[in-house]
Amino acid sequence: MSKRVLTTESGAPVADNQNSATAGVGGPILLQDQHLLEKLARFNRERIPERVVHARGSGAYGYFEVTDDVTGFTKAAFLSEVGKRTETFIRFSTVADSLGGADAVRDPRGFALKFYTEEGNYDLVGNNTPVFFIKDPIKFPDFIHSQKRDPFTGKQEPDNVWDFWAHAPEATHQITWLMGDRGIPASYRHMNGYGSHTYQWTNEAGEAFFVKYHFKTNQGIRSLSAEQAAELVGKDANSHQTDLLQAIERGVNPSWTLYVQVMPAAEAADYRFNPFDLTKVWPHADYPLQRVGRLVLDRNPDNVFAEVEQAAFSPNNFVPGIGPSPDKMLQGRLFAYADAHRYRLGVNHTQLPVNAPKVTVADNYGRDGFMATRNGSRTDKNYEPNSYAGPSQTDAALSAPLAIHGWTGTHEAPLHNKDDDFFQAGELYRLMSEDEKSRLIANIAGGLSQVSREDVIEKNIAHFAAADAEYGKRVEEAVRALRED
Repeated sequence: MSKRVLTTESGAPVADNQNSATAGVGGPILLQDQHLLEKLARFNRERIPERVVHARGSGAYGYFEVTDDVTGFTKAAFLSEVGKRTETFIRFSTVADSLGGADAVRDPRGFALKFYTEEGNYDLVGNNTPVFFIKDPIKFPDFIHSQKRDPFTGKQEPDNVWDFWAHAPEATHQITWLMGDRGIPASYRHMNGYGSHTYQWTNEAGEAFFVKYHFKTNQGIRSLSAEQAAELVGKDANSHQTDLLQAIERGVNPSWTLYVQVMPAAEAADYRFNPFDLTKVWPHADYPLQRVGRLVLDRNPDNVFAEVEQAAFSPNNFVPGIGPSPDKMLQGRLFAYADAHRYRLGVNHTQLPVNAPKVTVADNYGRDGFMATRNGSRTDKNYEPNSYAGPSQTDAALSAPLAIHGWTGTHEAPLHNKDDDFFQAGELYRLMSEDEKSRLIANIAGGLSQVSREDVIEKNIAHFAAADAEYGKRVEEAVRALRED
């Protein structure tokens, strides 16, 4: 039997389904990568009408208050002075399940935050983990397919979940997070949030810095064991929504303290880890946390559909002083998130109250389309440049330029001193107490032992062993014990 060839929608063979085309080894992704764009665009249109991922969510309004001076790193106006407050909207979510899924499940949590600033809306799209399963967006549709319901059985299948992970060794770090004690937060109030990606900040002098965001919960970390979660789901599938709603209604306003790690741009090339790899963290010993401010949630939405389900967050919604980095996953999301919203909500979704700017006014030449509400005056033109006092460009870049070099094409990630898929997973494992390790092993074995193929089991065990020999041995022993029962 001849080998099946992976092709594009037009039938052309795909040369590389693991690496997006970039400008040089470490450069940003190229718009000419037809396979990547087609794959992401098609993926965004696979579900109607709920979100493809992060379908089950809860939201709340609040404010962000600056507590520390960060003007040496960014010229963003909403961070310009201590004491300044900016209105915000946040949406928490699970990732893999559908809109009708339960809240208390083992799954990463979305942590998407919209700042209604005087320079336009700034969206920070993150999770409750500082890392992710993959480092290249071309793998994202396949990853989510493996985690979603199987097309034949109609339910999530351990075979699919662990088979993908067997072929994605870079997922070992995130699996160790997910299967550990923080894998099931007790509530949205009792978990941290992370920007996860690396972003660029630029100050008034034009100096560039790379940053990572950390929102530390002021309620303290609380998590559920698998047994506690199963009991809670049986009592209230909407447990996290219930908790957030009732806490704010009682006036118990949850809050987080924002810290950032700041790396001068010049240090990125020689850092021991690839600073733009979403499967890696920057150790705090290298780049300590620096406090920025606090996020407070103090108002529930009046209408969940209008404000939570129609809320649209796009990581390409930047403001002056904040911009992207060469993080491949971020680069892919700059396209995919906005495209998903245009499909799911329509091209004019930014005119919905929850998505529209609140302090400034959107003024551009976008016109028409379904549900257009921004009409302007009868003398407004719909083209630019014009001679009729229409809005014009500022000629001021949002962020500092990035130097690009190298040949176009698909490339493996640039190598740094400690760039392997297992080192940081092993470091995380070795930080755990014995009780934490035991629960981690039990959680992994509970899922991996259900896999039907021995080669898939062996590949996953090999990944854990590569992270830490004891880690791999204990997973293997636990899996074998369960399969012999």
